[in-house]
Amino acid sequence: MPEIKRIDLMMPFKLGRVNCYLLKNDSDYILIDTGSSNQQAELEEALENEGCMPGNLKLIILTHGDFDHTGNVAYLSLKFGTQVAMHIDDSGMAEYGNMFFNRKEPNILIRKIIPVLSGFGKKERFRPDLMIEGGDDLSAYGFDAEVISIPGHSRGSIGILTANGDFFCGDLFENMDEPSLNSIMDESDTANASIEKLTRFKIKTVYPGHGKPFLIEQFNRSN
Repeated sequence: MPEIKRIDLMMPFKLGRVNCYLLKNDSDYILIDTGSSNQQAELEEALENEGCMPGNLKLIILTHGDFDHTGNVAYLSLKFGTQVAMHIDDSGMAEYGNMFFNRKEPNILIRKIIPVLSGFGKKERFRPDLMIEGGDDLSAYGFDAEVISIPGHSRGSIGILTANGDFFCGDLFENMDEPSLNSIMDESDTANASIEKLTRFKIKTVYPGHGKPFLIEQFNRSN
């Protein structure tokens, strides 16, 4: 059973906070999401404090392509010599620095504001090394876990479910005041279908992109 370290980072302009999760199995690590680039030093310090160094970070997994989850990928993958995995449907978001690459067209004001607020410039852009999708097994990286496709927030959103029932859901759920569906959804019907799909899996604890982890029953009771 991997040890789980939640790394809670500030977003640009104090717009909120975002989680990264460091999974440790013996001396091997997997990092799920990386925060935004304004917190690069804070993330790096947190990794080092947990013993995660170049050579033992086996993989960076991205739950989706938004800047507050992918902002430190380019830097970390170079420093740690680590491969980066994400779903192909969100890869264009990271490669072109366009959070709306595979989403519905937002109004022009949002299209202008988001790039300014995100700090996701050319140096933060990257191409993932591995394309992963629902059903993929992570045992090759020393972790008994699988990938689950959970589109809704974005087309390429994925979650990671460990054999112990720990589920890292990206931005499908959030837990600010109480566990709930994330307040920002590109396709609400698709997100609800993803939630229905999750009932087929043995999930115990949900680790959201924003807010504190919670037991899956807490979401079921409040929705």
